[in-house]
Amino acid sequence: MSKKLIDACIYLYQGKAVRSLTDHTVVNEDAAELAAYYCNNSADRIIVFDQSVTDEEHEAALDIIKKIALVSEVPVIGAGNVKRMEDIKKLLYAGCAKAVLNYSKASNVEITEEVSKKFGKSKILASYANVSELEANKTLLEEYVSELICMNSNIISEAYAVTALPSTCLAERMEEDALATLLGHDGIDGITGNFVNNHAKDIYVWKQALAKQGLTVSVCEAAYKWSDFKLNSDGMLPVVVQDYRTNEVLQVAYMNEESYNKTIETGKMTYWSRSRNELWTKGETSGHFQYVKSLTIDCDMDTMLAKVSQVGAACHTGSYSCFFNEVLKKEYNDTNPLKVFEDVYGVIMDRKVNPKEGSYTNYLFDKGVDKILKKVGEEATEIVIAAKNPNTNEIKYEISDFLYHMMVLMVEKGVTWEEIMVELANR
Repeated sequence: MSKKLIDACIYLYQGKAVRSLTDHTVVNEDAAELAAYYCNNSADRIIVFDQSVTDEEHEAALDIIKKIALVSEVPVIGAGNVKRMEDIKKLLYAGCAKAVLNYSKASNVEITEEVSKKFGKSKILASYANVSELEANKTLLEEYVSELICMNSNIISEAYAVTALPSTCLAERMEEDALATLLGHDGIDGITGNFVNNHAKDIYVWKQALAKQGLTVSVCEAAYKWSDFKLNSDGMLPVVVQDYRTNEVLQVAYMNEESYNKTIETGKMTYWSRSRNELWTKGETSGHFQYVKSLTIDCDMDTMLAKVSQVGAACHTGSYSCFFNEVLKKEYNDTNPLKVFEDVYGVIMDRKVNPKEGSYTNYLFDKGVDKILKKVGEEATEIVIAAKNPNTNEIKYEISDFLYHMMVLMVEKGVTWEEIMVELANR
């Protein structure tokens, strides 16, 4: 690893996020919500430890891991309840960027070469609790595993003497001032565990401090100083705030130098409240924080564009966006690809939930998945035939027909466009 990583982890037990592998006190009923919180607070990755026992529990856990991967903006690593190669495949198909073999289990050691050759060394990690597990399998690990997870922070020095494979250390308790010392260790490339979970709101600030101490971490650095900007007559900088996923404009606010610097330092949008004449970190009272994804200054250096992850509503009225009072509107076709896909998908979903007499879409749903698959196959063939003709109009029509039938299949199988986009982005 080129950077020291600070990874949050989720201990998943009976469908809920619990405190640890041994303490099943529930910390959040919604594990995906917890994952989004860790992402917003700048965790580099999320490691999910699935503590399911039965195959039924494992399948239910995979559905939750799928939701975690969907909301996570950082790589998700799946660990726990791996018995065979199929379990690694299921974790990766659920959206995990990597999967972990538990080297305390002989059965996991045995499938190392097989899963590494099947899915690629870069996707396979191994966890260990004793140095003997490394010593006995050193050659195997170094050939087929890309990274290690040390489950016992007390043995990291001994482990590093055995292998220099990148290693993330699980630390449940630790003093905050020991973080730099731990990450400064040659044998530690990352840290995870409850020490990180319990201080998740501090991760962004930690990274700023670690960078100043010379450690290489994933940290945002501002390209401009406050003095580079052109301010309005009040000495303020207007800020247009957008949802980073949808580009929806959420609000317009103002910054002074103090609020700009605090935004950079904390990763949370902070403004100057002109009505209260005070510094205002969005969400401090309401909990509706705006986590910074990017800040961009315009060509005149006098207006900032902030793309954020918005928690809750941006507007004090409870509306997600402050811009909801329509003044006028001309009819137009919105050809934004994702918007069109979402709109058509929404219509198809509505037909499934609220059938309409004479609807071709409802005809397909009534006939069932075999009919839908038959149409998808036919339309795919039509694309191939159309592509052999010199006129591109025909292929345009056939691709449109295919995409429609594909979306019917997606609705039938419960697959969303967001899941598809996440999968494509991960590739």
